Amino acid sequence: MDFVPVTPAQKQQFDEQGFLIVRNVLDRDTTSAITEASDRLIASDQTENRQRTNNGLYDGFRNCVSMDDAFMPLLTHPKTFSLVAQLLGPNLGLLTSHLIYRHPDPPGSPDTSRMPGWHRDHFVSMRDLGHSRIPRHSLKIAYYLTDLSEPNTGATMMASGSNKLKEEINIPEGQVDPEAAIEPLLNAGDCVFFENRTWHAGAPNLTDRIRKAVMFGYCYSWMRPIDYRQQSLRFVEKLNAMQRFLVGESVEDTREFQFDGGVNPINTWCEENGFTYQSA
Repeated sequence: MDFVPVTPAQKQQFDEQGFLIVRNVLDRDTTSAITEASDRLIASDQTENRQRTNNGLYDGFRNCVSMDDAFMPLLTHPKTFSLVAQLLGPNLGLLTSHLIYRHPDPPGSPDTSRMPGWHRDHFVSMRDLGHSRIPRHSLKIAYYLTDLSEPNTGATMMASGSNKLKEEINIPEGQVDPEAAIEPLLNAGDCVFFENRTWHAGAPNLTDRIRKAVMFGYCYSWMRPIDYRQQSLRFVEKLNAMQRFLVGESVEDTREFQFDGGVNPINTWCEENGFTYQSA
């Protein structure tokens, strides 16, 4: 698999602003295949791992990577996964894979609505540690399947630089957004990286179209995934060594204790391509 070096500008933006836009990640055929699989799931009556809101604006599935083979290429996509390994490190696990459909707002809705409101991801870490002690422990890649090149089309808004905050974000009185709020304008096939400390919110969807996205979250391998405990054997048998490692499956037969967690094919792949991770 190709290894794409992160550029100094990309790393600086991710470190300082907490998010990064990467254009033209998914080609037309891949976008179409993922969209077709997504539409089938949404149209089904399946309830296992389904996540939707009572008001009907959001519908989707958790652990979608295990639900259709069309999602599997996103697990270690060649244009994004090497960036994950360089930004977060190679000791990785899959935190979540989340298919999200954002339906249009009701007619007459204001452009100031935010659903969900401004928040940080991985609530349980903030519950246990507090905002002031949260490190960067995970990141998400939001792959967008529909056109979001105009405002108010349901994109995920970012608060630039909020990854450095040690407290809850400040929203000026009478406003709905922090001063550093950005609504990314994206084409189908673009993606946005953002880390767990970056405050973000859902922009309104004032179009007549469904905003379709798939978000893959990665964390350190010593953390626990949030939408599965163990993947099915049927799914695991389809994976290569790096993908098996990501979902928590052993890639070696030794039973002796190894303090570093044992063989890590992601780290081996990084080093073979000239990248050795060092913590900040």
